[in-house]
Amino acid sequence: MIRVLLADDQALVRAGFRALLDSASDITVVGEAGDGDAAVRLARAERPDVILMDIRMPGLDGLAASERILAAPELSQARIIILTTFDLDEYIFDALRLGASGFLVKDTEPEDLLQGVRVVARGDALLSPNVTRRLIADYAHRPRQPRPSTQLNGLTDREREVLALVGEGLSNEEIAERLVVSPATAKTHVSRAMVKLRVRDRAQLVVLAYEAGLVTPGWMD
Repeated sequence: MIRVLLADDQALVRAGFRALLDSASDITVVGEAGDGDAAVRLARAERPDVILMDIRMPGLDGLAASERILAAPELSQARIIILTTFDLDEYIFDALRLGASGFLVKDTEPEDLLQGVRVVARGDALLSPNVTRRLIADYAHRPRQPRPSTQLNGLTDREREVLALVGEGLSNEEIAERLVVSPATAKTHVSRAMVKLRVRDRAQLVVLAYEAGLVTPGWMD
């Protein structure tokens, strides 16, 4: 059973999500929070598998709450899906940098919400290649200097190449085609990069690729 915590300052939104999630045989809602402080307290008390986190809440907002939760060793199993009204919310990139596993807009289709919870619960990132491309393109075209990361020093040349392709939003199948290897080999390289870089999922690989300068504004042109 996938244990879900809802964090949103609108009671009506929480009620709608709860009714939908509880209707699924493999998902149960273990708590509701109306602000970030309550989300952190409930996360520690209930140890959910997935947290649906509204990013814009009064007091402690969803970004700050996510940072506290993701930094807590006892909550290492928790995965956070950011809820937003806009699919390119200015805070989404920061949330992914912190370790959020993806995001959903609040008007997403019911089945997509259920599937998103299942995807994140099994350890995958909720970022389709198309959404990744749009998200990174938006931020890559803003004035921002890449921040070289010593974290990449432990990667092999091939793993660094794979990291750049992940940053471009390519799926494992597309990476395999680009490098002329099998999808299984591409997946292995991605997994090794995640282990070496100590990241939770693919979403953080995208952020690292951008911040290390492996993805540049010109790649979308």
